[in-house]
Amino acid sequence: MPQGQPSVVPDDGLTTRQRRNRPLVFVHTGIGKGKSTAAFGLALRAWNQGWPIGVFQFVKSAKWKVGEENALKVLGASGEGGTVAWHKMGEGWSWVQRDDQVDNEEKAREGWEQVKRDLAAETYKLYVLDEFAYPMHWGWIDVDEVVQVLRDRPGTQHVVITGRNAPEKLVEFADLVTDMSKVKHPMDAGQKGQRGIEW
Repeated sequence: MPQGQPSVVPDDGLTTRQRRNRPLVFVHTGIGKGKSTAAFGLALRAWNQGWPIGVFQFVKSAKWKVGEENALKVLGASGEGGTVAWHKMGEGWSWVQRDDQVDNEEKAREGWEQVKRDLAAETYKLYVLDEFAYPMHWGWIDVDEVVQVLRDRPGTQHVVITGRNAPEKLVEFADLVTDMSKVKHPMDAGQKGQRGIEW
């Protein structure tokens, strides 16, 4: 295990071991590619540790088949690592807000209610709330409630939230925040998304 030295040792009364095993909230935001990819990479590490994983895919279409879903489901069913449950809600691309969003808003709220129930029951050790920043950004889900629920979650449950425009209150609360910036992208030069890269 890497033996990095923290620049500050907090006066929180915790032992080094207790602090090391503290449950974390991650936020992957920004306009660059790789937010969900990084979250699913974290899920692979969690699977290897035998952790039960809950993936909640907000906004993206339930019909959309992402490669990570198939891979993690196969791994989860292999009996060698943790289990994986995959939940989908919403329709359409997360960065395209269509005129009629009532169904999407309702499905996002239903998804958040399920996440709250699972957190209260300590169903998973790692929660991937993919594209969850969008429902908060659009005002569908109250960010103050999200922060409070995450602050009060029991046990040692880790939560990673992805999506552009993560609300500032969430960013301030989170333990780890990565802002993916874009330097270049092939789509800027007219190239379409391709198998194995975008899905």
